[in-house]
Amino acid sequence: MKKLLFLAIMSFALSAQAQIGTSKNFSDSNSKWTFGGSAGLGGSFGSNNGGTSIYLSPRIGYKLTESFEAGIVSNLTWTNSKYYSSNTIGVGPFLNYYVARNFYLSGMFQEYFFNQKNKLNNLKYSGDEAALYFGGGYMQRIGDHAYLQIGGMYNVLYKEDQSVFGSGFIPSLGVVFGL
Repeated sequence: MKKLLFLAIMSFALSAQAQIGTSKNFSDSNSKWTFGGSAGLGGSFGSNNGGTSIYLSPRIGYKLTESFEAGIVSNLTWTNSKYYSSNTIGVGPFLNYYVARNFYLSGMFQEYFFNQKNKLNNLKYSGDEAALYFGGGYMQRIGDHAYLQIGGMYNVLYKEDQSVFGSGFIPSLGVVFGL
């Protein structure tokens, strides 16, 4: 079951994601608010168990300075296959530090609440888990107030034998508007 969960989480992390942060008006460079999030779709289409995964993560941030942003992020993950289903909800604060608009450093705390079901034997499991992620990446400008971000984060609280997640590492690829 842990292998299936690992595959599901990796499919979320490696699936196409878009991160969008916008100010109230792109031409209003004085706006300090950013809005947006990320989304992903994954699955093992064509395999015997035909699983599907959906990931949504809205966020709201506030630019404390031009290089430092703080905010809150939430996420919802839904996984369903022939043998397994899972729902996960997470919420917590984040901090981003932008270095010369080419690189970023990021920290994020998430408290996850989950429900899982093994459909073969009807076993159900519910619980919660805290995660503290640190990471960063590279940003490339792709337009007015638009950046492509490539990076990753690692959960420093991850314990292989005790975590519901299959890995502590989360790769990321996204587009950010309004920075």
